[in-house]
Amino acid sequence: MTDGHPTEPAPRTKVPLAAAVLTGTVALYISLVAFGNITDFGTNRDFVHHVLAMDTTFKDPDLMWRALTSQTVQDTAYLGIIAWETVTSVVLLAGTALWFTGARRGSVARARQLSTVGLLMMVLLFGVGFLAIGGEWFSMWQSKQWNGLEAATRNLTVAGIALVVVHLPGAAGKQGSGE
Repeated sequence: MTDGHPTEPAPRTKVPLAAAVLTGTVALYISLVAFGNITDFGTNRDFVHHVLAMDTTFKDPDLMWRALTSQTVQDTAYLGIIAWETVTSVVLLAGTALWFTGARRGSVARARQLSTVGLLMMVLLFGVGFLAIGGEWFSMWQSKQWNGLEAATRNLTVAGIALVVVHLPGAAGKQGSGE
């Protein structure tokens, strides 16, 4: 207590909790996405097929050469997405667990490392995969029916915010610990 006012706990005690909660939120989300894609394979398979085939775009002849119409290639891409989501989920769940156990021991360096890897995997999936490749290369933005840009932007934003919090100075645990 200073000057009759209660003092707030040091920021370093709050930042690891915020990093744990944000990492856990993203981990839960991507776990549910992967689970949904595995258990309801056909719904998002259709999405990937239409985006890659560019069959609901403006069909501009200058762009249509980019379309991938081979079902084998489309299915391979979709399986790759599901595998990426699943690995991302495992990494982020492990990072979340380490935030909670590491925070109790005063060391969160490994939690930060795993969270960083998992969150960057989210950035790559939604930023590179969906926004850049799906949105621009395959012109997903032109489709009224098969357009995932809004969801991709939302996912990229949440992962980016979590990544920033994970890297705040107070997230390293004890100040001066070199973590």
